[in-house]
Amino acid sequence: MCGIVGIVGSTLVNQSIYDALTVLQHRGQDAAGICTIDSNRFRLRKANGLVTDVFAAKHMQRLQGTVGIGHVRYPTAGSSSASEAQPFYVNSPFGITLAHNGNLTNAQHVRDKLFEKDRRHVNTTSDSEVLLNVLAHEIDTVKGNVTTEDVFRAVASVHRTIKGAYAVVAMIIGHGMIAFRDPNGIRPLCLGKRDVGGRTEYMVASESVALDAVGFEFMRDVAPGEAVYVTFEGELYTHQCADNPQLNPCIFEFVYFARPDSFIDQISVYSARVEMGKKLGERIQQDYADLDIDVVIPIPETSCDIALQIAQALDKPYRQGFVKNRYVGRTFIMPGQQQRRKSVRRKLNAIRSEFKDKNVLLVDDSIVRGTTSEQIIEMARDSGAKKVYMVSAAPEIRFPNVYGIDMPSANELIAHGRDNESICRQIGADALIFQTIEDLVSAVGIGNPNISRFETSVFNGEYVTGDIDQDYLDYLEAMRNDDAKEQKEIQQELASLELYNEEN
Repeated sequence: MCGIVGIVGSTLVNQSIYDALTVLQHRGQDAAGICTIDSNRFRLRKANGLVTDVFAAKHMQRLQGTVGIGHVRYPTAGSSSASEAQPFYVNSPFGITLAHNGNLTNAQHVRDKLFEKDRRHVNTTSDSEVLLNVLAHEIDTVKGNVTTEDVFRAVASVHRTIKGAYAVVAMIIGHGMIAFRDPNGIRPLCLGKRDVGGRTEYMVASESVALDAVGFEFMRDVAPGEAVYVTFEGELYTHQCADNPQLNPCIFEFVYFARPDSFIDQISVYSARVEMGKKLGERIQQDYADLDIDVVIPIPETSCDIALQIAQALDKPYRQGFVKNRYVGRTFIMPGQQQRRKSVRRKLNAIRSEFKDKNVLLVDDSIVRGTTSEQIIEMARDSGAKKVYMVSAAPEIRFPNVYGIDMPSANELIAHGRDNESICRQIGADALIFQTIEDLVSAVGIGNPNISRFETSVFNGEYVTGDIDQDYLDYLEAMRNDDAKEQKEIQQELASLELYNEEN
């Protein structure tokens, strides 16, 4: 998952983009980048690391300009090499820079076509650079200056060419900022504005919380398939560019990724999680009344609101039993099983008094590989818990995600090919409860009854774009499994060493 930001202003935007990226840091901790336009030139800074590490005072001083875009990244397609940090840019036509959240499911096919037919070279393994070159090729057919109609025609052609999930923000030198969302609305994107000195400034971002952080007023979500074009003079234009758009947002945004203070597609993330907890509490009361639960403890932080609702429904004490080290990244996206195991112990520490001689109900947002759950259950037992029950706010994750969440290959998912009893035994719990997919959809959908279908493929294997077959899943597995990732890291280290030797 990644986070994107774009601002067309009348004052310097470097600090606003920086601040917005810091509140979107939860969407990607691998790399960060900002590109502004100053004196008709791109000013770009990007590197691996957190926002606060990538941008020093000297970098911010160089990022002059009243328009700019930003990105925080963790890698799904491509590698974690610094060369694949975003934004990307191409010099022709005009000069275009782009940042992207999501994953293209036909990236390899489009990459081949770009080279063979359009004579455009893609220099990295990132599908975001593929997307940039598709957009650049469509803009390149324009004769003279780019008009609003040219922009919308180009985005419509992009929609017809690429498949998958994407929220995009881009800038064309001398013209304006473009933002658009895939025709299924899988990845989120919203639009905001603020008045500065009598002029309206516009901003797009992955989550509404980024608008809040820099004083922009939320206007609305960008519709599936819609394009937003803001000229550098501050004129706003919007147009539906997809043939058959329909809103199928990724439900995992509400389960795990998005901040609770965000609104996505008119749904409060916080309220959705409260409803998840209510549904689970009712289900535990009805189907698991025989469990002797002394205390409800969340596995911080996403599940805290969910656990509180469960505790209230069961009339049991709610306690914070774990202290979280906020400076360790998310474990399910880390390469290598050993690295994930070590990170769990660095990430969480148990408060022993909350576990000693108690039957505890641990609440987590989801169970992916099961590595984290197994380690946490061990920690609870080591702290003196008599029995440890585990509840997941999400259903069993049995299928890989192909739309921008780096969930592993199917064989690395603990629920793939296993029933509840087998999973429970594998992670060492005394009982294991999963939210049903019907209850999850109901809990999230309460916030926006107009959404008829969510993207829920990780739970049921139903991919909304309709283009996913076993060949693609096999390709994805070869790219994403732990062995492949470790080999890729070795190759990157060797390449970096060779470059260092050449330069020295």
